[in-house]
Amino acid sequence: MANLKEVRNRIASVNSTQQITKAMKMVSAAKLKRATNAIVQLRPYATKLKDMLANLSASIEDSASPYLQEREPVRVLVVVVSSNRGLAGAFNTNAIKTANNLIAEKYSEQLRAGNVSVVAIGRKAQEYYQRRGYNVIGDNNEVYSDLNFINVSKVTESVMQGFVNGDYDRVELVYNHFRNAAMQILVSEQLLPVPKAEPDPNAKVSQVDYILEPSQQGIVQQLIPKNIKIQLYRAVLDSNASEHGARMTAMDKATENAGDLLKALKLSYNQARQAAITTELTEIVSGAAALSNG
Repeated sequence: MANLKEVRNRIASVNSTQQITKAMKMVSAAKLKRATNAIVQLRPYATKLKDMLANLSASIEDSASPYLQEREPVRVLVVVVSSNRGLAGAFNTNAIKTANNLIAEKYSEQLRAGNVSVVAIGRKAQEYYQRRGYNVIGDNNEVYSDLNFINVSKVTESVMQGFVNGDYDRVELVYNHFRNAAMQILVSEQLLPVPKAEPDPNAKVSQVDYILEPSQQGIVQQLIPKNIKIQLYRAVLDSNASEHGARMTAMDKATENAGDLLKALKLSYNQARQAAITTELTEIVSGAAALSNG
């Protein structure tokens, strides 16, 4: 009977866990809808702004903006976008692994010299790099509490100011690009200095003649900082939608696994119960037979 009690306790525990995973899946599904709407609405604007800047980059000199100035990457800053909470499958692990691979492949010398810093947007990445002794700058975990352009821009402005002051010679960005609820694509791209578009010889490029008012320099000075802020905001929105998609998928799989485990436990419980009943019947029959013989 002790075995039966143990199985019953396990069944109750798995049932409770399954209810929690179902609830978390539904919450993530509701949040995913809002997060998806936000990134889908921003993407056309962010893409058009980036393309327009790339179109103008051919005639822009590096001296036109401090954010275009190429320098030897002696000091590097890596912006890693993760989440504040876990239970999202390999979402956070993959982002951190991609950032680590980027540092190991491109900036191993800077890492050995202690010239690699990290800005983590999300508690999971911040805790990971703090435990491993990286120079983690700032605390940006509250960005997700009220996710909007103004709050993300505060982080971007700090990064931009550090680049202008020479604290960093290059800024890299790592985040999850949202494709759909079941697919997130890891992206690592250079944020600063703003990379210039490389022409594709096989592509047919249509030249657009822009009329710039008041002047090209004035437009560029406003356009480039705004583009940098928009690109980081887009990355955070992408990551936010990816997080909810990954968590919804993970909780759906966890609910399914709990169901399979319940089936196995109930089968085990029924087998143990049947064996216990059979044993009791055997004892009763044996006792009755012994009394009859006596």
